[in-house]
Amino acid sequence: MPDKEDTPNGGEAAPALPELRFLKALVTALAGVMIVGLLAILAILVIRFSQDPAGPVLPAEITLPAGTTARAITFGPGWYAVVTEQEEILIFDTPTGTLRQTVQIGD
Repeated sequence: MPDKEDTPNGGEAAPALPELRFLKALVTALAGVMIVGLLAILAILVIRFSQDPAGPVLPAEITLPAGTTARAITFGPGWYAVVTEQEEILIFDTPTGTLRQTVQIGD
């Protein structure tokens, strides 16, 4: 252990430079902002994932025309569309399930 005479200021702590005090305050403020930001992100994730997702209402049954096979389905307000293997888009009315429109895809 060094003697008091070997250390600057006779063993007392050196006074902090004003620039270093300012830098220390900036680092402390940055750490605080980062912690608050992380807590905000976590709170948003918890709130978002705890809500019941309002996904599309699926019809109990979809009746396709004879000879068609479904490849994909998509939903819109008041309608749903079925893309078939026969390269058609069949657009149905959601409340009644009736075929509204048929769109040919490709040639």
